[in-house]
Amino acid sequence: MARQGQELQAQSRSHHKRLRCFDLLMLALLLRRVGFSVLSLVLVSSCLFLVTRAIPDSPARIVLGQDGTQAQIVQFEHDHGLDRPVVVQYGLWLKGVLLHGSLGTSFITGRPVEPDIAATLPVTLELVIIAFVFSCVLSVIAGTLSALLRDTMLDYGVRLIAVLGVSVPGFWLALVLIMAFAVDRDWFPPGGVEPWSAGVWQHLDSIALPTFCLAIFYMAVLSRMTRSSMLEVLGQDYMRTARATGLPRRRVLVYALRNALVPVVTVAGMSFGYMFGWALIIEAVFNISGLSAALLTAIQQRDFALVQGIVMVFTFIFILANIAADLTNAWLNPRIAAVRT
Repeated sequence: MARQGQELQAQSRSHHKRLRCFDLLMLALLLRRVGFSVLSLVLVSSCLFLVTRAIPDSPARIVLGQDGTQAQIVQFEHDHGLDRPVVVQYGLWLKGVLLHGSLGTSFITGRPVEPDIAATLPVTLELVIIAFVFSCVLSVIAGTLSALLRDTMLDYGVRLIAVLGVSVPGFWLALVLIMAFAVDRDWFPPGGVEPWSAGVWQHLDSIALPTFCLAIFYMAVLSRMTRSSMLEVLGQDYMRTARATGLPRRRVLVYALRNALVPVVTVAGMSFGYMFGWALIIEAVFNISGLSAALLTAIQQRDFALVQGIVMVFTFIFILANIAADLTNAWLNPRIAAVRT
């Protein structure tokens, strides 16, 4: 009994030691990713400043109109610091972000850009999150079943849908769905987003078509990735050994899925950020007043401050999604944390 107690204590200490090592590896991975993320934000913001200031047309021409004199344009650029070197403008903007949390003041409205971003971000964020969850859940289920039932009708059907989802342009699909389900049959509204105050069903009904158009491409990509990764894992020697030893089929499937999801999670993390780019087209087609639509308007009006603020928000979300993907992969396969740290 004493010997068994000592063995249990040794196993417990070993288990706690492994957990402590895993926590340290996760912390090191997180700190490393945060460091790279800060560097990425600096690079993106500096490149964005160079690109926006390289545009020959001044925002003063938009604000003052065609009747604005050259003296008024010069005064406008002086008041907003546009006549200063780009390095100085970037330094002042970075100082405002770090010290005051301000992303700048709009040249068009004269107001801080944060309220405009806060008013439009929830609409785009809701569309992207719902589309992302929808595409991830369906793609993992479809890809797994397609791999397990290889060369069956279900497998062929999943692969066909994936090919169509990748091939069909999102804007064309949106127009077809509007014509088929909003104009001809009046099942869904043709555009806009109903607020939650109008009713839960009315709100969900208004975002159904844009969410589907936003999700279909990434659902196709992730389902193909899940299928190929699952087939590769199922063909490994350790999986054949696990089946030969008599492990329950459900347990073998869990092990296989956990290893197969590593590349899928990586692609999914990047897809979440890319969805904001696709949202530019979807919001324009469905006439949705989201953050992507605000970005297009800001570009047309040469509103540099608002463009910078929106792009930085998109970049920050993209970085957070990739950090979450790295941490999820480290949890699925702890060896990844050891390799990347």
